[in-house]
Amino acid sequence: MGDFFNPEKGIWAWLSTLVDICGLSILWVFLCLPVVTAGPASAALYYTVVKCVRRRESGAFGHFLRSFQSNFRVGLTAWLIVIPLALLLLGGHSIVRWYGTHLGGAAYVLYVAYYFALILPAGVLCWLFPLLGRFDYNVPGLFRTALQLSITHLPSTIVVVLLTAQTAVFCLERWWPVLFMPTLASLLTSLFFERIFQKYSPELAAQELEVSEEEP
Repeated sequence: MGDFFNPEKGIWAWLSTLVDICGLSILWVFLCLPVVTAGPASAALYYTVVKCVRRRESGAFGHFLRSFQSNFRVGLTAWLIVIPLALLLLGGHSIVRWYGTHLGGAAYVLYVAYYFALILPAGVLCWLFPLLGRFDYNVPGLFRTALQLSITHLPSTIVVVLLTAQTAVFCLERWWPVLFMPTLASLLTSLFFERIFQKYSPELAAQELEVSEEEP
């Protein structure tokens, strides 16, 4: 019975994790509402998911807000660069798609090629804010590293791009998945990215080893 009433074990630990998953998702959505703050909010979400959902550290909301504040300047600048580029690429996709579906033939081949070409810029976007959440970067270094990792670890990049795109579609088609899907998507993304980050950062690898040794 002692473990049942222990807030760090059993059902209480799962309830605490569930509160973190839903609470962090709602907080992320709230901080993304101004649109321009989506970058630092995404960096804070990834950081907090690794710290508090994966590693079961306490104080999830405090971690989130501190990370949001510390990454605000770089995250805001990076996101303001991303927005016009993303709109340009999506506009090009709409045009190429229209010609491909209406004209067929070579136009459709061009549409398919353009669709696959979007994987790389989408991959850079998927890498940007997890990198910012876990490491200190200036804006040029952040984009350069995201591009390098997108190419070097292309299979993981493709999986994360598909995961992120499907999560976005799922949340846009319905309203209720936003209560938990942002955190779950970051958690699934971390399963790929943290393994890669540890290859380049001995400090992160050592932290992960310490956490695994502390677990029963």
